[in-house]
Amino acid sequence: MTGPVQIGDCTLYLGDCLEVMPTLGKVDAVVTDPPYGMNLNTDNSRFSGGTAGNIAKRGNGPGTGAGQKIVGDDSPFDPSPLLNISRQQVIWGWNHFAYGLPRGSLLIWIKRNDAAFGSFLSDAEVAWLSRGYGVYCRRDLSNNAIARKRVHPTQKPVAIMEWCIGKVEGIVLDPFMGSGTTGVACVNLGRRFIGIEIEPKYFDIACKRIEEAVRNKQPELELIK
Repeated sequence: MTGPVQIGDCTLYLGDCLEVMPTLGKVDAVVTDPPYGMNLNTDNSRFSGGTAGNIAKRGNGPGTGAGQKIVGDDSPFDPSPLLNISRQQVIWGWNHFAYGLPRGSLLIWIKRNDAAFGSFLSDAEVAWLSRGYGVYCRRDLSNNAIARKRVHPTQKPVAIMEWCIGKVEGIVLDPFMGSGTTGVACVNLGRRFIGIEIEPKYFDIACKRIEEAVRNKQPELELIK
């Protein structure tokens, strides 16, 4: 574990979340997109791009992961540490480890227009919310425009993470910070953020993205402490 790095109201740790979290004590909320335990192949060149107009949407080309494995994705994910450290949770990937979560609400990110349903990979992704019993949907197609420019293979839209953060209260922890989208969303919403990332490459990207978000919101602020 190294750090923390302080950028505005964001505290960022480079390290294994299972080692860092015990040093934090109880936090208000976890909002995260963890490894799903699906051993995802991030080399999207295995897909046909179809017509030229569909290339970006259908994953043609090496993609952002270029076949690099996602740390922790090769074994079943256990959500219990996230439940133990926080009072509220939004955890993406519910369908991969629903057996480990109690009753709650579902958040559904619809990733494509109706006409494209069933055409390629998943039409949507689902997250578990630790409060309530409802099912709530949000359509966001913005990842289509950056399909080959994303800096992390499982990167979600900032607007989707802002939606999630609006469902919880207090300081937000993301133990699987990746490229820092949850942190950027917290900056945009004026929320304090704690992020943990195990891979140095993505930690550096997250720091840069969060620093840029803070600068855009508070240009006079001294960013890194």
